[in-house]
Amino acid sequence: MPTTLTKQQAHWQEIVGDPSLRDLPYKVETNERGQLLLSPHSNRHSKLQTRLFLLLQEHAPDGLISVEYALATPEGVKAPDVVWMSPGREETMSETGDPSTIAPELCVEVMSASNTEEELAQKRQLYRDIGAEEVWIVSEDGTIQFFDEEEREHSQIAPSCPAAVDAA
Repeated sequence: MPTTLTKQQAHWQEIVGDPSLRDLPYKVETNERGQLLLSPHSNRHSKLQTRLFLLLQEHAPDGLISVEYALATPEGVKAPDVVWMSPGREETMSETGDPSTIAPELCVEVMSASNTEEELAQKRQLYRDIGAEEVWIVSEDGTIQFFDEEEREHSQIAPSCPAAVDAA
């Protein structure tokens, strides 16, 4: 595994270290040119993240669940809303640096009013390209779509997980 930071990882470290950006009420990502992308969160979005975190605690195997986990993708640093990774994957990801160049096994994106279907399909593919086995897209009403190579009826990682979460 690489021990030196890529240009993208070094740029991300600068962003993370910038005191003027620390307390922004936004999800921070970058595009392929390293430009900052800021997405404001509604309280509803934050509640869905929390409910998904709790849903994974109940239905996913033992592993690490985290929110807004920075991932270096070919098109910039992206931060899925919720992720799940096995202990082995967590160790492998840590070895690649911060942000990780390898995705957790499961990445979850919560749709916002500002998201387009095209954007979410692109993120889904980016996460898969760097190793995600499964990507969930959660609509604003709490409906969960499960994807690996294609859309599935249920999660392969957390098969007992329902196809919706309370969005109220």
